[in-house]
Amino acid sequence: MKKFVLIVAGGSGNRMQGTIPKQFLELAGRPVLMHTFECFKDYDPDMEFILVLPRRQMDVWKDLCGRHHFQMEHKLAFGGETRFHSVKNGLEMVSEQGIVFIHDGVRPLVSKQTIQNCYNTAISKGNALPVIPVTESLRFLESEKSSSVERSKFFLVQTPQTFQTTLIKKAYGTATNDHFTDDASVLEGYGQNINLVEGNRENLKITWPEDLIIAEAFMNIKL
Repeated sequence: MKKFVLIVAGGSGNRMQGTIPKQFLELAGRPVLMHTFECFKDYDPDMEFILVLPRRQMDVWKDLCGRHHFQMEHKLAFGGETRFHSVKNGLEMVSEQGIVFIHDGVRPLVSKQTIQNCYNTAISKGNALPVIPVTESLRFLESEKSSSVERSKFFLVQTPQTFQTTLIKKAYGTATNDHFTDDASVLEGYGQNINLVEGNRENLKITWPEDLIIAEAFMNIKL
């Protein structure tokens, strides 16, 4: 079955305390985004790649590709006002039936096993959402009053959120709310049950300065 990976990279450098967008920060000698591509290439080199970037970052990305001799074939789509619009723009480039992995550009350590878990479940059940259990204690705050909650009922959501292409394109095409923060929520709003699969703890999202240090440590272990 045809496989697509839609990589969404619209972040800024605000939380990283810098001006360089997170996806372009250097990790082990190359931009974070290139490592993200490699995760999926290592899983299946025949996948079709679609990268969603803000219009103003297109030339920066092309320049980085030249400087780092990055030659992986991929299509480019313009990012939108929100993640919802960015993903919708990228899905317009998914031209065949198959499976689409929608992945954060700043998650450069997704494992082959996580990708395979997502693929197997999306094939059989229509969608897959990789998650990891919460290990810290949790409290719920409402009206300045906090209370404990049962952490076994909660999970941290990762990507790639994975879907049969026909289903997710229909969900995005009919959604009336553009404030969804992830793709599974869009499909859930379309009336579909979301299937959880096991993710991997190394699959962190580069958000804070210390995340780069942690990611490089994981990469050194893999090497």
